[in-house]
Amino acid sequence: MQRPEPIAERHDVRGDAPVPDDILLGGRPVVLRGLVRDWPMVRAAQAGANAAVAYLSGVVRPGAPPAAVTVGPPEIDGRFFYDDAMRGFNFRREQVPLDVVLRTLLNYAQTDAPPAIYVASTTIDTWLPGFNAANAVDLGSRAPLASIWIGNRTRIAAHQDLPDNLACVAAGRRRVTLFPPEQLANLYIGPLDLTPAGQPISLVDFAAPDLARFPKFAEAMRHAQGAELEPGDAVFIPSLWWHHMEGLEPFNVLVNYWWRQSPAWMDTPMNALMLALMSIRDLPDGERAHWREIFRHYVFDADDATAGHIPEHARRVLAPLDETLARDLRAKLLQRLNR
Repeated sequence: MQRPEPIAERHDVRGDAPVPDDILLGGRPVVLRGLVRDWPMVRAAQAGANAAVAYLSGVVRPGAPPAAVTVGPPEIDGRFFYDDAMRGFNFRREQVPLDVVLRTLLNYAQTDAPPAIYVASTTIDTWLPGFNAANAVDLGSRAPLASIWIGNRTRIAAHQDLPDNLACVAAGRRRVTLFPPEQLANLYIGPLDLTPAGQPISLVDFAAPDLARFPKFAEAMRHAQGAELEPGDAVFIPSLWWHHMEGLEPFNVLVNYWWRQSPAWMDTPMNALMLALMSIRDLPDGERAHWREIFRHYVFDADDATAGHIPEHARRVLAPLDETLARDLRAKLLQRLNR
């Protein structure tokens, strides 16, 4: 099967200057080699896992609440996934103090077959105050959500996120495999409403793809892009690009910055998809075709002419939305859904 093409790389961007907009608005993945190599966290990690854990332990907030930890038995080989019947999952979640998690990862670092341990998407300001000030990325006027991921050798199934994403390797190494959004049909995505971590995932095991069961995955791989990231490297993952992430060392830390190019008051399109599944997908063919035309007219091909025949003051939701109109519309939708 074809190997991923290398993700485009830049070597001229450093963390002491803003990340250029031609990268962040370009809509294409880019690896930024050495972007955060001067972070104190990265310098500690380059001295080894013990130094990296000591650095993180030194900035854990005293009295912080326990962190959500995902734990799987050694036999899952780091792959957090469904159970065999796809009625549940092959892991459990626990609430554990973050400093205990860090010590546990160190204790298992020399073990041949440790349990899979992952602290996923933990808000940095809640658990590690001061980390962002000392380990910063300049994203201009954007106000991203910064989160940290800590674990051992784990595999996170291909999924997509709504926000744009700058992922920075702070310790260990990562292998990232990316697919453009249009590869949806070739990735064999699982349930939308029963997911390991909130996002639908590919059912393909990237370590051993079953092409008899998932034959179109070979076509997805013809469009794949990949890279291995060292401490200090970063990758920009545009909105809705599918990404499969692997931690390659006994101790790995990833710092994510997420932001949207739309106002914070805009709802997630996933809610619209769920409502469409409930109200449109199973209509008779003719009615569904009519709704396809309605969505094309009002949503996908909307322009100034769509409501140009209506007096401006009367356009309401057909006018450009703002926070007030969105709040009113959400209230009306909730009334209808709760009837």
